[in-house]
Amino acid sequence: MATLTNTELVAALTGRRRPVAQAEEPGLRFAFYGRMSTSEFQDVQTSRAWQRAVSDELIDGIGSVVAEYFDVGVSRRWSWQDRPEAAALLAIAADPGRDFNAVVVGEYERAFYGDQFREVVAGLNALGVAVWLPEAGGPVELGSPVHEALMVLLGAQAQREVARARQRVLAAMRSQTRLQGRFLGGRPPYGYRLVDGGRHPNPVHGRWVGGCRCWRRIR
Repeated sequence: MATLTNTELVAALTGRRRPVAQAEEPGLRFAFYGRMSTSEFQDVQTSRAWQRAVSDELIDGIGSVVAEYFDVGVSRRWSWQDRPEAAALLAIAADPGRDFNAVVVGEYERAFYGDQFREVVAGLNALGVAVWLPEAGGPVELGSPVHEALMVLLGAQAQREVARARQRVLAAMRSQTRLQGRFLGGRPPYGYRLVDGGRHPNPVHGRWVGGCRCWRRIR
């Protein structure tokens, strides 16, 4: 059975094709970039729509989007070269015959993590492609002290969000194991066996067939 690539999946779910029709309005020609982490717990159409809406609002009256790149199932920690759609955007940006002369991103944290921003923006700027962010209110200037400080803050915030999510998940897993005896994967410890733990406490997960599994000491 054939599998779809990230690009084909987004195209099938959103009807998106790259590149889209050339803009009839005068002004800058933008490539839109967006990203979502998973396709199992997020809706592609909704995620893409709100990121695109923020981008369109930012560039309203200045230009329009002529190409779209949207990664699905890709972590923000991956470099742009390792993301299918982002890598395609960078490749097209290096082509003198590209259809766009600027890139607009709906949200910093959807596109960048840590120090990725500086590397990506510097590379695009060297090709004559500006990067627009809602958080900056327009194009980002790497030489601007204000923008430099803003990017440092946003980068730290993105790292903090990832760290907090990881800590919360691990803390919840420890609590479920210690207080509820919940099975979280792996082989049962010596002296224990797996038994039916009943309906999962989370309503969404509770709809899964088979319910939960718990550790029970063998008496």
